[in-house]
Amino acid sequence: MNTWQEDLLNLLLIPETSPEAIFAHIQRATVQLGFEHVAFGFQAPYPVTNPNVTLLNNYPTAWQQRYAQAGYLLTDPTVSHGRQSQTPIVWNDQAFASNRALWADAQDHGIKTGWAQSCLERSGAGSLLTLCRRAEPLTTSELQAKEASMRWLVQVAHVILSRAVLSQEKITYAALTKREREVLQWSADGKSAQDIADILNLSKGAVDFHLKNSIQKLNAPNKTAAVARAALMGWLS
Repeated sequence: MNTWQEDLLNLLLIPETSPEAIFAHIQRATVQLGFEHVAFGFQAPYPVTNPNVTLLNNYPTAWQQRYAQAGYLLTDPTVSHGRQSQTPIVWNDQAFASNRALWADAQDHGIKTGWAQSCLERSGAGSLLTLCRRAEPLTTSELQAKEASMRWLVQVAHVILSRAVLSQEKITYAALTKREREVLQWSADGKSAQDIADILNLSKGAVDFHLKNSIQKLNAPNKTAAVARAALMGWLS
């Protein structure tokens, strides 16, 4: 096994590692695979209507600014492809046929060769890893020699970085108490506040109090959203 692969697998044993620290290891692997730049985008499974998106990359600053200024994230064909398919995509004229302006812009900023693949989960979470460089087109022979390792990097990056991102996001929410989790769990099962009060031998007022606290801690607009968010974060299992 290559050193960079061992390096990444060892990160699985260090759950407290930050996304930024992990990304530095991903960059090292990228160089070993013959690419200069790497971008990782992760979409969390919550909030359901407007999921949180985390973006990490080592693109030139000028390209990062241009990409954000033009709003390319919303129209990038490789991102659209990644949301629908886990089949790798190689950058070329055909891949960017629906947004030639982005393709021309990227090349003007010195980024001319790229490869990307997504990793999607049933929960709605997903990530896209992109490897790119300034020159040297990705030939068929190079792709055949490296694609297995590139696909491996996609999977490992998703597992390690998504875990780190979600762990970091959980810290931003105040931890739910045991009673608050119980109330949300019964709510998830369709029980009314009075039903829950009877089950837990509490007053309805106490149940409403715990629900209100849960909604505030989870920064949710209502009980239904709080239940969904807690479930997606694994707090109701």
